Amino acid sequence: MTRAGCSAGRHRAISSVEVIEVGPRDGLQNEKVSVPTDVKVALCRSLVDAGVRRIETTSYVSPKWVPQMSDNVNVMEALKDIPSGVEVSVLTPNLKGLENAKLSGRVDAVSVFGAASESFSQKNINCSIEESISRFSAVAETALGDGLKVRGYVSCIAACPYEGPIDPKNVVKVWKLLKDLGCYEVSLGDTIGVATPNQISKVIEALVAEGADVNELAGHYHDTCGTALTNVLRSLDLGLSKFDSSAAGLGGCPYAAGASGNLATEDLVYLCDGLGIDTGIDFGKVVCASEATLDVIGIGNRSKSAQAWQAKKQT
Repeated sequence: MTRAGCSAGRHRAISSVEVIEVGPRDGLQNEKVSVPTDVKVALCRSLVDAGVRRIETTSYVSPKWVPQMSDNVNVMEALKDIPSGVEVSVLTPNLKGLENAKLSGRVDAVSVFGAASESFSQKNINCSIEESISRFSAVAETALGDGLKVRGYVSCIAACPYEGPIDPKNVVKVWKLLKDLGCYEVSLGDTIGVATPNQISKVIEALVAEGADVNELAGHYHDTCGTALTNVLRSLDLGLSKFDSSAAGLGGCPYAAGASGNLATEDLVYLCDGLGIDTGIDFGKVVCASEATLDVIGIGNRSKSAQAWQAKKQT
């Protein structure tokens, strides 16, 4: 049987995919144009209306470092009435952020992070990998004690802008540290968007060999080199069924020159629809959800499928 034949069979075996929408946080955090609070709130509400059932809305970090997220309290206050069937998560790198998140709105899960590259960790948060994870121990312990779920991110799973290719063993190391913190799910980030399917395979296979459950892993693939969707396909081959994505392909990495945005939610949904895999998300509504945000930033939708859909509507 050909490789393509194997892929087709595997895709049919996965009947549904969980889409974790990270546009309101990861997609907007590095934008230089300040997006008004009401526009952010409207983006979140529109995405939920489109069928998104997991959404990362904001982060509780110092406004000195991430000014775009300085209105986190107001955003969360406005989203208190998000339906209970939607998982609302926020990034909380310290205890102060966690406490503010709990006070300012309805939060179901918090996110913490680590890098598979020592150089990236030092450049990003000025400490080693192990030090970075240990900093989150109190956050995770407190969150779990309060009944919140904790989600982990691993950056640079395939390559680092400073070190180059990353050994999958480094990813396994960080995954284990995050699991020890109590993370129920770990998101695997191709932060600079250069990974190929073979690299993704090596990472996932290394994790599984060390006992990782594919149901507790998610793919977070940037699209700098145009390989995000092919990496999703390979991940589906290997049993992953959860993927982070960003409406309109918003986002990028300030530490990686030329790194473009996240995998567009529209492209992920379009792919899954074509494969007969249910996401519960309305493609057309997702395309429309980000229009006001894009107008404020002054850019177009980066999703190829959204561009085609919009062009067809105009004819």
